[in-house]
Amino acid sequence: MKQPARAAHGKPAVKAKGKSRDEINLEARDRKRDKKHRGHASGSRANPAASDSNGARQSAPAKDPRIGSKKPVALIADGKTTAVRPQKSADKPAAPKKVRLTPEEELAKLENDERLDALLDRLENGETLSAEDQGWLDASLDRIDELMEQLGIVMDDGEDEQAEEDMYRLLKGN
Repeated sequence: MKQPARAAHGKPAVKAKGKSRDEINLEARDRKRDKKHRGHASGSRANPAASDSNGARQSAPAKDPRIGSKKPVALIADGKTTAVRPQKSADKPAAPKKVRLTPEEELAKLENDERLDALLDRLENGETLSAEDQGWLDASLDRIDELMEQLGIVMDDGEDEQAEEDMYRLLKGN
């Protein structure tokens, strides 16, 4: 028969029995359950709950739990846009089309122009026109001459003064 082994240097002769597999599994499940419930509840960052019931703390505004700058950031720089794709003709606003007047309509419009009448009256009274007004008047009278040629309206080219008076009468509608 076997004899129990002698204890050397004050150690017990029998080893302490370790934990069984069931005990180890049970402790692991407890650790996992504790670890699973650690941390904040879902949505706690967006909707923080007032955890402190201290009266002095309640008077101060609640601190926002989110970290970082609260300054709004412009998503598009002022006046600067970067074109990621080339612009198509549909993206551009349509330019207003100029209405093309017939020669008769344009001549009638020029004959009824108030500015032209006022400048011609000033010239008849002997006033001197500014360079800008004189240039505009010359351009308008030249355009009237062109339109009259297109329409076949012939003026007597006998005397320059007579031609100017006839044109003036035509413009006045007399």
